[in-house]
Amino acid sequence: MRCPYCGNIEDKVLESRTMVNGESIRRRRECLSCGYRFTSYERIDEKPFMVIKRDGRRQPYDRLKLEKGIERALEKRPVATSMVEQLSNDIEDLAIKKGRENREISTSELGELVLEKLYDIDKVAYIRFASVYRHFENLDEFITEVKNIEKRGKTK
Repeated sequence: MRCPYCGNIEDKVLESRTMVNGESIRRRRECLSCGYRFTSYERIDEKPFMVIKRDGRRQPYDRLKLEKGIERALEKRPVATSMVEQLSNDIEDLAIKKGRENREISTSELGELVLEKLYDIDKVAYIRFASVYRHFENLDEFITEVKNIEKRGKTK
């Protein structure tokens, strides 16, 4: 595996972990040249997991898109950057479980999975993601969502 930092192809595997019910393996690696640590994933190459857009189009699932959305929501928030990878892993696992039978998930289901995870971690990130995901048109929708958070917090 090529080191993303120095480009050397010599590395050692520090840790291997099976994920998604044995459908992929996560490996922590260390470059033998520069000591940089990075993560690689091994997956079975099969029919791609698809995301059904709101207009009905289907696109291959793109983990980078998911991570970018989560990163934007968590930008300048007191949350560790490693949390983005962990959230992405958790959401991807849940999405694959939900769409196991036909290998696809709707953007609305995927968005709700992200919102559930963000709600538990950071309420501001939750609102940021919800405002884009739910297409808030005006301040009233924004305020309503904040009030819903307050209500949920009181009932828990």
